[in-house]
Amino acid sequence: MAQENQDGQEKTEEPTSKRKEEAKKDGEVARSKELSTALLLLAAGGALLVFGAWMGNKAMELFAYNFKLSREDVMTQEAMFKHINESVWQAIQSILPFLIVLFLIGAISQIMVGGWNMTAKALAPKFSKLEPIAGIKRIFSKNSLMEFVKSVAKVALVAATSYVIIYGLSEEFAVLGAMALKPAIAKGSYLVIWAFLAISLSLIVVVLIDVPWQIYQHNEKLKMTLQEVKDEQKNTEGKPEVKSRIRRMQMEMAQRRMMSDVPDADVVITNPTHYAVALKYDDDGNSAPLLLAKGQEQVAAKIREIADYYEIPVVQLPPLARAVYFSTEIGDEIPQQLYMAVAQVLAWVYQMKQYKAGKAKKPGDIGQVDVPAELDPGED
Repeated sequence: MAQENQDGQEKTEEPTSKRKEEAKKDGEVARSKELSTALLLLAAGGALLVFGAWMGNKAMELFAYNFKLSREDVMTQEAMFKHINESVWQAIQSILPFLIVLFLIGAISQIMVGGWNMTAKALAPKFSKLEPIAGIKRIFSKNSLMEFVKSVAKVALVAATSYVIIYGLSEEFAVLGAMALKPAIAKGSYLVIWAFLAISLSLIVVVLIDVPWQIYQHNEKLKMTLQEVKDEQKNTEGKPEVKSRIRRMQMEMAQRRMMSDVPDADVVITNPTHYAVALKYDDDGNSAPLLLAKGQEQVAAKIREIADYYEIPVVQLPPLARAVYFSTEIGDEIPQQLYMAVAQVLAWVYQMKQYKAGKAKKPGDIGQVDVPAELDPGED
């Protein structure tokens, strides 16, 4: 059953990355106490197996040191404090490796589910937890039921495992009474540590249930209503009408910049009314003509108007106008397939300029130019 927010709307949408990040900042991350407990118990058992003998010897040395007090240690205050300080230091040394292992495993176990997260918000008091009605709901929630099931499972597993181990090691424990004190203590400690490890290992069953459950519960808690998702999109991306206005303004600015380049064109090729493209060829710079501006309908009309004002030749070649319009972006060189066609147009424009300057005869009509079929989309 889907959760509901305070307005009664169902939380059916998966949490967004922004929602997850905000929850992490607030200290809300998936955590498994069962995983931490099991790993700490296993680490404690493993540390005792590795360092147990060494810790036992250190403890024996500490006992011997404190049972062998000189008259000066008893009667002199300074000597007594020195003796106590040495005892404390030896005690710390004897348990330090054990504590280091527990600290490292405890830190690692905390970040295995939910990752590393440091925030002071998690320490802040939440007075909403003091509400009686909310407290009653938590008592009878799915999470509380799951915690009860886990508690029962842990007790059952520990009890069953303990019975099996104690029954299996009963003969081993029975012979301890016939052994000398020191070997009996060593063997008894060894048996107890292995029994402790086996019992701790049984908790892995609970961990395998708890980890997926905690991840699922955390994800369910972060789920959002459809309205919350829409509101977040508006806040992060802006309202649709605002975005539309921004895009329109950007297009207008781009068109103004494009129109400012039209006076530099050598020729404008038209469709004649649907499309218009403005080309420029700089034989000292680019190896091919550049597209300075292009447009349809009203934009095309504006390009022709500017061309007429600045006396730029306007040539009506529909196939070539369409081919350049659809194959080339503003500021790019025309494709190689159009070199010959555009060169033919530019040559005609040059001859026309020479004629107007009185340096050559008037050229004939430009005629038709060959445009590759794959670059001509045809009439609209």
